[in-house]
Amino acid sequence: MVDPLLVAGVIVAMFVAFNIGGSTTGPAFGPAVGANAISKTTAAGLMTVFFFVGAWTIGRNVVETLGGELITDASVFTLETSIGVLFFIGLALFIGNLFGVPASTSMTAVGSIAGLGVATGSLGWTTMGQIATWWIVAPVIGFWVSLIVGRYFYSRINELIAMDRSDGPLVELDRSGAVPRPSVHETTNRRELYGVVTVVVIGCVMAFSSGTSNIANAIAPLVGSGAIEMNPAILLGGVAVGIGTFTIARRTLETMGSDITELPLTAAIVVASVSSALVIFLSAIGIPASFVVIATMSIIGLGWGRATRPVTVTEAVTGEETPAVTVDSLAVDEEGEELPPIGEEDPEVPNAADLFNPATTARVVLMQNVVPVIATFGAYLTFEFVPIFGI
Repeated sequence: MVDPLLVAGVIVAMFVAFNIGGSTTGPAFGPAVGANAISKTTAAGLMTVFFFVGAWTIGRNVVETLGGELITDASVFTLETSIGVLFFIGLALFIGNLFGVPASTSMTAVGSIAGLGVATGSLGWTTMGQIATWWIVAPVIGFWVSLIVGRYFYSRINELIAMDRSDGPLVELDRSGAVPRPSVHETTNRRELYGVVTVVVIGCVMAFSSGTSNIANAIAPLVGSGAIEMNPAILLGGVAVGIGTFTIARRTLETMGSDITELPLTAAIVVASVSSALVIFLSAIGIPASFVVIATMSIIGLGWGRATRPVTVTEAVTGEETPAVTVDSLAVDEEGEELPPIGEEDPEVPNAADLFNPATTARVVLMQNVVPVIATFGAYLTFEFVPIFGI
């Protein structure tokens, strides 16, 4: 006879994975859908496939960290406590959506499990210290890398990859032969083709990185409790994520047009590349990473770097003006117009400062830290004082 408690645990875990699929598809493939490079259905299919690949390969490292190394006493992970931990992860997703801020499921998952560990005296403090250290270091790295790109390389990158979508499909099927063959549509130029391929590939990399880190948030408690084996848990989580990508993620993708207006396509590619690289690296060493937090700091760094182009480094540090420096080659902005060198740019052109809104940034950063804290203390108080869990 199937244990009803196990069924409840699996349902809660799949619900968390369902929400993960819905919330991560937009950031991954929003730029591609917004550029009319692929359809929402294609985006959902690619997200499902590459998320699963990331989960099946590197993702199990993070599952082992959350499900085994973070808690030193394996007996603490019972079905009851696993369901409790998953409840707080789901609650965090709800709170984040309620305030319009994507909460970090990785930070919340670690916080919930840490609350259980503190309540039972079984928290692996060494592992927790390593995770917390990387949570501080990784966003700082993302910020500075993006700042440098925004200040010194963004305009030239944009000149290389910026594209204007032509009318008609990107490719078409040549049915003249016995077997239909895909071919580039007559209205598509090579620059456009390369740009579209770049955007889609970046989306696939983001989906892969999401799988490497986020699968643990849904299944680690159940795997840690021994209620379900690693491979079946990854399969169930992957299926639930796929359902989320084909259903609730469509609503997220519908809103990406306005998001892309605020964050140009080139900027989205830069942020995605920096953030995905960091997340994949951290997942490979078993550290649950927050793509949301790293991406947020990357956006801030990129916007700040672009906004400080009108001044030199010396001026930014000392507040004193320095003699203008002229160069032969000029950067190019999104409209294809030439930009002056660093330190000679009109502060009003381009409006790169729009990418850095202090009020919005403060609200996002605050909520991204408050939600995991709520989950941590909520889990601790629950597991410490509610006798139903029997710990």
